[in-house]
Amino acid sequence: MLKMPSISDAEKLIEEKLGGWFDVVISHIPNFIVAVIIAIVFSILARFLGSMMRNVLRRSLDSKQIADLMASIFKMIILCVGLFVALDFMGLKGTVTSLLAGAGIVGLAIGFAFQDMTENLIAGIAMGIRKPFKTGDVIKTDDVFGNVRSINLRNTLIENFYGQLILVPNKILFRNVLRNYSTLGVRRIEVPVGISYGDDPELAAKVIVKKINEFDFVIKQDETAVYAEAFGDSSVNLLVWFWIKYPGEADFMTVRHKAIVAVKQALTDADISIPFPIRTLDFGIKGGEKLDAMISEKHQHPEQ
Repeated sequence: MLKMPSISDAEKLIEEKLGGWFDVVISHIPNFIVAVIIAIVFSILARFLGSMMRNVLRRSLDSKQIADLMASIFKMIILCVGLFVALDFMGLKGTVTSLLAGAGIVGLAIGFAFQDMTENLIAGIAMGIRKPFKTGDVIKTDDVFGNVRSINLRNTLIENFYGQLILVPNKILFRNVLRNYSTLGVRRIEVPVGISYGDDPELAAKVIVKKINEFDFVIKQDETAVYAEAFGDSSVNLLVWFWIKYPGEADFMTVRHKAIVAVKQALTDADISIPFPIRTLDFGIKGGEKLDAMISEKHQHPEQ
């Protein structure tokens, strides 16, 4: 027959358990105090280093948002390291392992749930470090071409040359080919023009280069050049090249307009023609027979 424990036995068992727990607590008090000190030290260290990191990043990055975000991430990493060191010092290695595993699972879930947002954020941070462009630069990617107005964590605001504001996700700028027209501070202008087959391309090149180099906005004047590009249907096609400062006082459209007018004037002054489209029609089976010759021959031999 099972004997029921008496009240005195139960009290004795409770006292033993409480005593054991008390002894464990007492024995862990030094470790607990050291762990608290470690947490406080890492907290102070995180605040100090985070502030230093923020100041450094704000001076080196164009976007304060990116600088603040990276400084906050750096601060959180230091705090987490301090927390894990404190827990490990208290002998809670299992808790540390569980926290790390839980953090990994949560991070993976957040990454899948906000994949697009996360990708734009990472691209924004990467561009903030690499700095392929800055506010005020003229850039082009895909169908977007304009001035950078602001750079945020998730997107970049660009004003195109039609006066429209375009919000471009950072991942688009990070993935695709990006042209920055402001980095080198110069830009080459190309003006195509055709002259008739009866005119001299070398003379045309000489008068065009002389006329183009008269403009103050033309730099590297020794590199101003005219090249024969191809034989067109009714003209010899030339390509005029010259350099300007970009961005500069004279905008691109004004420069190109003045260049086209100058090329036209130079050719006119040199009596070099820019021909209209011309078509020569051959009526023979193998070509080479003109219409007037065929009509004349028809009148001479009407019986044919």
